[in-house]
Order: sequence, then structure tokens, then C-alpha cells
Amino acid sequence: MHTCPNCKQSFQTELALELHLDTCAEGQLFCQVCGDRFREREATEDGWHYRCPNEDCDGDGLQEDLINVADVRTVQH
Repeated sequence: MHTCPNCKQSFQTELALELHLDTCAEGQLFCQVCGDRFREREATEDGWHYRCPNEDCDGDGLQEDLINVADVRTVQH
């Protein structure tokens, strides 16, 4: 079983999980430093200051190191 780290939905195959991650509404932010995706609420405590929730990462700042996944998709297409 493969589980989405954002919404906790389970999938039978790794491919199904990968396809789901491209559209998962729960993985709203992307860290350009470590490559992780996570919910916005995991990256902030006050709604003003943002930091990557990955303990091993120094990424911070909304629209600096942390960007909205929808923005990444727009740029890539």
C-alpha cells in the first residue's frame, strides 16, 4: 500500500500515488530547497511567517523558497 503524505489516501501502486500527488489538493506548497510538498497550515503558525516543516531543511519564506504548487504547474505548462 502507498499512502499520500498530504491527504493520507492509500493507493495500490506507486504509480497511482504519483499520479494522485500531481493533483492532491492537500499538498498546496512546494519547497524548492528540499522538494517536499505539504499543506500550508503545516508551514506556518501565525499566517505570516512560513518555513518548510521538514526538520532537515532550511527553506523559508512564502514565494521565496516555498511556492504554491498551482504556480509551479502554471510555469511548467
